[in-house]
Amino acid sequence: MFPDVAVRLTDADAATAERVGPKAATLARLHRAGLPVPDGVCLTAGAYRRQVALGDVADAAQRVAEAQGLEGRRLALSIRLALTRAALDPAIGAALDTAWRRMTSGAGAQLAVRSSASCEDAASASFAGQFETFLGIADRADLGTAVRACWASLWSPRALRYMRASQVDPAASAMPVLIQGMVEAEAAGGAFSLTPDEHIVLTGAWGLGSAVAQGEVVPDRYLVRRDASVEAVEPGRKEHLIVSTGDGPRWRAVEPERVEVPCLTNAEASTLARLVLEAESELGSAVELEWAKDRQGFWILQSRPLRVEPRGATDEVWSRHPALTGQPAGSGWGTGPACLILDERDLDRVATGSIVVTQVGGPALAVVLGRAAGVVAELGGSTSHWRGSAAFQRCSARGARRGGSPREPRSPSTASRASFAGSTDAFGPDAFGP
Repeated sequence: MFPDVAVRLTDADAATAERVGPKAATLARLHRAGLPVPDGVCLTAGAYRRQVALGDVADAAQRVAEAQGLEGRRLALSIRLALTRAALDPAIGAALDTAWRRMTSGAGAQLAVRSSASCEDAASASFAGQFETFLGIADRADLGTAVRACWASLWSPRALRYMRASQVDPAASAMPVLIQGMVEAEAAGGAFSLTPDEHIVLTGAWGLGSAVAQGEVVPDRYLVRRDASVEAVEPGRKEHLIVSTGDGPRWRAVEPERVEVPCLTNAEASTLARLVLEAESELGSAVELEWAKDRQGFWILQSRPLRVEPRGATDEVWSRHPALTGQPAGSGWGTGPACLILDERDLDRVATGSIVVTQVGGPALAVVLGRAAGVVAELGGSTSHWRGSAAFQRCSARGARRGGSPREPRSPSTASRASFAGSTDAFGPDAFGP
């Protein structure tokens, strides 16, 4: 391996947050503790900075944070183009060749390429879902393309909006890239190790976990006690899944008889819950995990800190109103004018105090959560990425019933307003404020 530009997850001295980013460093720690984490290699922050220098855009990077409007977009575009087109540093190319040979020796082997930005998983901003991940890489040329795209995603419009809202200077950050063996997932999803009610929450769906993380299906939801016994199972609506067959991820329809069949048995959910508790014990605090299950068993794909605050008092007025059913991604009660979001271009219309109503609650919503009084999404689940990507202490409902839209109060004076109640037993790392 080339220590200046790439390190293995098993290298305790080298796989530090400063060198490989908090995401990869946490996985390295769990791997060394004996938890099931796919082995991998990480291109370092130093490798990213080498490529920025080679592309001659270090000066442009320093100017982006202060630039306004068109000038800022022009500078960011120049950086993305340089990172995707400039000649690759020879040491980085050699490191990728070595990683490719070592990690694809088996027949049909595929790789996963994940961003591990140095600004991720902070207390004030998790950046969940803001950067790129590429699954099913089965060609050496595609590996290089995926790495370049991860570097460039630090300068995407979505990431820059999030950084601006979080007061993060992109030039002060870096983009290490984690390369791992691909888990051929039969099922995958997310988990919270602790809720205000002292439960564990698991979510899952058939196939690869990106469908759950991106909020594109309503996953199964398991409420598990701290002794790993299952208290409740809420089957989701998993009408499609994502698989990787060597030519990249592909959507497939789920057989009708499996759409609402839980993807884990109660015994499997208990096994996963014990694994979540092991990760919590090793890291010393509540955690949010992304997991996958193949023929060998469960794997941890990501872990980040989970902030949980005590349950708040129930508002007696609101308790007399029916709530939306579905999977909560926050807690509390909210009311405000409904704002329908059909795509990212509508986000600028979200006014302070509105209830955002949308079909897919993807990571792009992160930039408006600070001013929204609540969110209702037709698809998604408690662990989908957007609910952990910004400080958000208001109520939200995922996979909402009632047609996926909020209840309209009967009072004519408030008929243009949306109102709903969010349950209080599932939350993300930033869901409960400071």
